[in-house]
Amino acid sequence: MSLYTPASAWTGRDDGPGPEHARWHSVINPASPHTRDAVALLGFSSDEGVRRNGGRQGAADGPEALRAALASLAVHHDYPLVDAGTVTTQGEDLEGGQKELSSRVRGLAEAGNLTVVLGGGHETSFASHRGAFEALGPMSIINFDAHFDLRQADRPTSGTPFRQIADLVGEDFSYSVFGISEPNNTKALFDAAASLGVTTVLDTDVAELSVGDAARRAAAAVEGDTPIHLSIDLDVLPASIAPGVSAPAGFGVSLEKLRAMVCAVAATRRVAVLDVVELNPAYDIDARTARAAARLIHEIVNEHVAAVRRG
Repeated sequence: MSLYTPASAWTGRDDGPGPEHARWHSVINPASPHTRDAVALLGFSSDEGVRRNGGRQGAADGPEALRAALASLAVHHDYPLVDAGTVTTQGEDLEGGQKELSSRVRGLAEAGNLTVVLGGGHETSFASHRGAFEALGPMSIINFDAHFDLRQADRPTSGTPFRQIADLVGEDFSYSVFGISEPNNTKALFDAAASLGVTTVLDTDVAELSVGDAARRAAAAVEGDTPIHLSIDLDVLPASIAPGVSAPAGFGVSLEKLRAMVCAVAATRRVAVLDVVELNPAYDIDARTARAAARLIHEIVNEHVAAVRRG
């Protein structure tokens, strides 16, 4: 089996021809070597990192579930949307899959695309970041997640991506994480975050904020002029909203506040790479998690397009 599979045709609800009936499935096209200044979706079918980290497996099926959830959402803009296919980790060779993903993200980023990586476990983020970093240089990272994912290990897992990024970029490491669950992260991880200068916002802190204040807090975390790596681990949402993840949250961040925060980040127009990870369709209920994730991707794309149009 190949590491890479080109995009397949999308299907979905069809209300008729013309832009007034546009939906994702009717306007998205396969990416080409000449794709530039588009929103480019790229799948990473992998849960080897989740397996290594002791989580429940199934995230390898996430990319197709996310595409299916996006397919029938109505599109109200004419910005180009393309599907750049899927990279698949082969067996236990996570490192080989990550290398292939980094290469493809690098090419898309160099061409000025907003690259949306559909994971996969959170091992996705190291490969996403490495590819964009090789193309664009240092980036600000903002991660919405119940976990730091700063573990040290002998080999990559879904719990190590941001530690790997710190090792990769050195003094350029800039990492903010919103939604951290204090009971689900050891003191060693909090100490590691402090030593690396991580901006940490607990799930309980977010609960005390208004929707507007949460959005402003997220925007402030990525102030500046560097490109942004935006990462959404779906386990940041409450289990009632996102049951289909590798590690369901007992508390979490509300969908309303998460939407406001990611949209505030997208409105900067500086998001270079977005990854959405840890969807596990085997544990989803009525595609609840996939639908929430698709709505977030859709909203982020809309904010990015609006920001580009404003110039």
